[in-house]
Amino acid sequence: MKVETFFKLTYGLYILSSNDGEHKTGHVSNTVFQITADPPMIAVATHKKNLTSEYIRKSGFFSISVLQQDVDLEFISPWGYKSGRDIDKFEHAGFKTGSTGVPIVLDNSIAWFECKVEVIHEIGTHILFVGRVLDGEIINDHALPLTYAHYRDVIKGISPENSPTYISKEKKPDEKVVEKSAEPDSTEPAGLQKYKCTVCGYIYDPVEGDPPAGIAPGTAFEDIPDNWTCPICGVTKEDFVLLD
Repeated sequence: MKVETFFKLTYGLYILSSNDGEHKTGHVSNTVFQITADPPMIAVATHKKNLTSEYIRKSGFFSISVLQQDVDLEFISPWGYKSGRDIDKFEHAGFKTGSTGVPIVLDNSIAWFECKVEVIHEIGTHILFVGRVLDGEIINDHALPLTYAHYRDVIKGISPENSPTYISKEKKPDEKVVEKSAEPDSTEPAGLQKYKCTVCGYIYDPVEGDPPAGIAPGTAFEDIPDNWTCPICGVTKEDFVLLD
């Protein structure tokens, strides 16, 4: 079966959040859908290993923030590629605390829901939480919601490992990339080749460099220090391939 078949399923992209009373966390989710209208019920799926899953189980509540289409990959990065065990994802994000105590992300969101867990199903690697909607609000009635198709095709993002839509490197369709050891394209000036992160899709452009990490514009990928990491997902240079 071709993995591209799964790309034709439609999804939205959301931030699923919860807390354990003292700490809060959340992650990007593309498995959020309404089940019933009366009472209003929404189901979300999250990997068993995610800290968010642990917090939802403990608190019995979660929130969903509907991301807007023009969000950038830098904002999504900590929510999709970092763990709440390592960083405070809310440190630089605008949010509010709901009536149940759960955090609700407001930045780059067009609407939100606050839910109480009613049903829990364990399905393979994931947990399906079905929640009753207690509250909700529209933040921006004019912006479009972010879809997985837009995220993949326009933003050029890739699903992280714990996502239901994650595809391992072995199963990914062929991409227009060549190994690092390949000869440079004769049409591209030496040292100006672009490299792509195979984990999140970030493209390193030597013309732009990575100034926040101390990599000046004009720095060839080969000249970047070995301890440099992808500014989006944090992997090392070994996970980059040369763009064809």
